Amino acid sequence: MKNVFDGFKNFVLRGNAIDLAVGVVIGGAFTLVVTSIVNGLISPLVAAIFSEPDLTGVGNFTINGAVFSFGLILDALFKFLCVAAALYFVIVMPMNHLAARRKKGEEAAPAAPAEDVLVLQEIRDLLAAQNARSADFGGPGER
Repeated sequence: MKNVFDGFKNFVLRGNAIDLAVGVVIGGAFTLVVTSIVNGLISPLVAAIFSEPDLTGVGNFTINGAVFSFGLILDALFKFLCVAAALYFVIVMPMNHLAARRKKGEEAAPAAPAEDVLVLQEIRDLLAAQNARSADFGGPGER
C-alpha cells in the first residue's frame, strides 16, 4: 500500500501535473472573465439585432409539445468562439510572437538558473540515479 501512495505522491509532485493543474485553474478563471464579457456585453448586442432579450430566444419553435431551440445552440457556439478567440489573441499570439523574436535574437532567452538551482538539480539527478540502481538490485538490503 505504501508503494501506491509513494507512486501517487511522485505523480502529483512531478512538474507536469502541477503545471497542468495551474493551467486548468487559470483557464477556468480566464473562461469566467470572457464569459462575463460575452454575457454582459456582446450577447445583448447580438440579441438586440434579433429583437430577443438574449440569444437563447432566437429560432425557438414547438412541435407536438417538444420545444426546439436553435438559439441555445447558437449561444453555446458563440460563447465557445469568443473564449477561443480571446485565448488565441491574448495568450497564443503573444507567445508565438515572443518565440519568433527569441528565434531571431531580438529578445533575450530566459536567464539561466541560479547556481543554487543548478546544484539542487544535480543532487536530484544523482539521487534519481542512486534510486534506479538500488531498484535494479532489489533494494538496499537485498543485494
